[in-house]
Amino acid sequence: MTDTPAAKRAAAPGWRDPRLWVGVAIVAASVLVGALVLGGSDDTVPVWAAGDSLGAGHVLTSDDLTVRRVHFADDGDAGLYLPADRQLPADLRLLRAVGAGELVPRAAVGPASGVSLREVPVPVPPDQVPGRVGVGDTVDVYLRPGSRSGCSGTRVCSGRPVLAGVTVLDAPPADEAFGSDGSRMLVLGMGDADARRFFRLLASTDNPSLTVVGRG
Repeated sequence: MTDTPAAKRAAAPGWRDPRLWVGVAIVAASVLVGALVLGGSDDTVPVWAAGDSLGAGHVLTSDDLTVRRVHFADDGDAGLYLPADRQLPADLRLLRAVGAGELVPRAAVGPASGVSLREVPVPVPPDQVPGRVGVGDTVDVYLRPGSRSGCSGTRVCSGRPVLAGVTVLDAPPADEAFGSDGSRMLVLGMGDADARRFFRLLASTDNPSLTVVGRG
């Protein structure tokens, strides 16, 4: 009777086994290649975007902004916007209104000390301005004539605002009235051109009245 040889169990490869080192090298190479691919695929750049609607004349702070990572087809386009990987200058003022979520262009800001901003008092009937509108809010202003013929040939009858995206610089509480007619006096910030156009439209409109619309 022949003895059956005992079965041999496969031994785990030792640390000197070349197969072990080949396997380690393959895994390490895979990890390195994956890291390089993932790192190279992120060609976006961080830029500042408005967290909410901001009006012309508003002095920017980091609280007003949020960071957006954007892929630009042309590298030169990235330079048109405020980079979020650098500290925001302390005295930037908006030269025009910027919508919520909009990337902030460099051309839309300037030094607060160098921006010519007019403080224009605007009397508005209390029922034609939201009670919650206050300092720092962004609003649109509509001008309504007393008759249809009172706005012929102007943008007043087009249904468009005569002032768009302006900042409220001062506003009394909603329950306080100023003036003999009980109007609420708002002080709006605007550039020279907007102020001239606004007063020109007021002067050319028959029996004008104003409506202020807040931007949410």
